[in-house]
Amino acid sequence: MKEPEKKKPQEPVLPGKDEKIVLASASPRRKAMMAYFGVPFEVIPSELSEFFAEGEGQWRALDMARKKAFMLSRKVKGRFILAADTMVHVGKHYLGKPKDRDDALRMIRMLSGRAHHVYTGVCLRRPDGSELYDASITRVGFVTIPERIIERYVDSGEPMDKAGGYAMQGMASVFISRIEGSPTGVIGFPLSMVGKLLLDAGFDLPLRSAKEICDWYDVKLAAEAALEDGD
Repeated sequence: MKEPEKKKPQEPVLPGKDEKIVLASASPRRKAMMAYFGVPFEVIPSELSEFFAEGEGQWRALDMARKKAFMLSRKVKGRFILAADTMVHVGKHYLGKPKDRDDALRMIRMLSGRAHHVYTGVCLRRPDGSELYDASITRVGFVTIPERIIERYVDSGEPMDKAGGYAMQGMASVFISRIEGSPTGVIGFPLSMVGKLLLDAGFDLPLRSAKEICDWYDVKLAAEAALEDGD
């Protein structure tokens, strides 16, 4: 009996010249950081709820990122799709975005005076359905925050569209006593990880000078972006 001919594994689809990525997020932070890479992209937000997340630790955030990319691929066919999801883990609790003021107060009180982990999962889905993905883990320590400051911070409105109810690049920076891991992972888009996924997928990334990096991550831009809404 003749041995069946072995099929060669299919080569992954490579991006074309000036290929435009779909960023599955309306977050102004992710949009600003995506612009850092100099790769053409457009924003088409994923509407998948964090309720559907499964798994533990960083795999929970990665599960959501992959689901976001998959769900959007059913709507936007034949495109490279980049999706991300960020979760805060403190004790036995996973914190997404606050539902309302009371929920935001609850989250900041939980984080006050203790350490927590921030997980960000990133998935780059190719037009053929294959995926490149990874997840970052960052440990963040908070000082003990007086109740009056917690209430003032929540009433500023900054926590309302942020995982864990705070923005590291905003007013909450004064709460942070230490960070172990990726600061941009806490913001919701770990640059080194995203850059590697883009390179592995075949995208050509421009090299940037130290001045360009400083100009891009301007404190004023980050503070303004922290006040805007977006998923």
